[in-house]
Amino acid sequence: MQNSPWATAVATGIGSLPGTDPGEADRVIVGELPDLPHLAELPSRGVGADMIGRTAGLLVDLAVEVVPSGYRVASRPGHDHRRAVDFMRFDLDAFQDAVENAKPPVVKVQLTGPWTLASLIELPRGHRVLTDPGALREFAASLSEGLALHVAEVAKRTGASVVVQLDEPMLPSVLRGMLPTPSKLGYVAPVPEPDARELLGSVVEAARRASGQPVVVHCCADKPPLSLLRSAGADGLAFDLTLLRNASAEVLDQIGETWDDGAVLFLGLVPTVDPTQPPTLKALAQPAFDLVDKLGFARSLLAERAVATPTCGLAGATHTWARRAMGLSRELAKAFVEPPESW
Repeated sequence: MQNSPWATAVATGIGSLPGTDPGEADRVIVGELPDLPHLAELPSRGVGADMIGRTAGLLVDLAVEVVPSGYRVASRPGHDHRRAVDFMRFDLDAFQDAVENAKPPVVKVQLTGPWTLASLIELPRGHRVLTDPGALREFAASLSEGLALHVAEVAKRTGASVVVQLDEPMLPSVLRGMLPTPSKLGYVAPVPEPDARELLGSVVEAARRASGQPVVVHCCADKPPLSLLRSAGADGLAFDLTLLRNASAEVLDQIGETWDDGAVLFLGLVPTVDPTQPPTLKALAQPAFDLVDKLGFARSLLAERAVATPTCGLAGATHTWARRAMGLSRELAKAFVEPPESW
């Protein structure tokens, strides 16, 4: 990826933080991750603040409601939908206040990707949206339109360039046919890779058109489909590197191919919850250095095309560790550029 909007030695967060106060969360983010701050997600607030409700609230001409099994398409916006919309408005107000003095040149927002959204929202009869091709296309189009409006609003409020991150934690299950049917007696048929690539690619392209910036796709599974994400148009690939310590040659090849193809890798390295023993910076950085060594790349590639992050969202951390995890991510990014001589 050429001409990325962020500088070298940059770190960012994946999205979620502990707590319920968006003002406090965004101030911490801007303080710890000044070069690429992200809009805080606070799922502890409940319905509408979680990743599905949050993105569903941005959909255009589609509404959702909460039922015992989760989120379901609704005939019209009700209390649950309005709650999600209100949460986002509060979050944008807080983010605008947090960046007002810092004036970062670029910020990041996170939305649920089309396959995860369609796998975790039900149609009126209980089947997942992804089982209905027409509904699936409608959701992808609505998401594309909604994210464009969201990007425009964030840019207007912050005066910054906006990078979109699409979260696709369910994509591996979609591809492998591991999602249960409503009866729990069977599984939804696996989605062929070409179909998955085409739909995701349409939303990635919509995000790129809306923002004029690189688009990041995040998947925290132990076997993220990196080649598919890259071929769908993702400029940045975010994943938990610590899950890949013993990765197969096939997974390593995918990482190498996507990196060699110009992608920026958002490397999840810092634990998401308080570790029993405080980690050293060298120990946290070691998987990244081991990765470039195994792949035969120069270690300078980490400085050129890697972004340091926590391994996933920080919603389960204490406030103290969440702040520390972001600070450690920033220190890792600096270490990619100038590793201490003792390393």
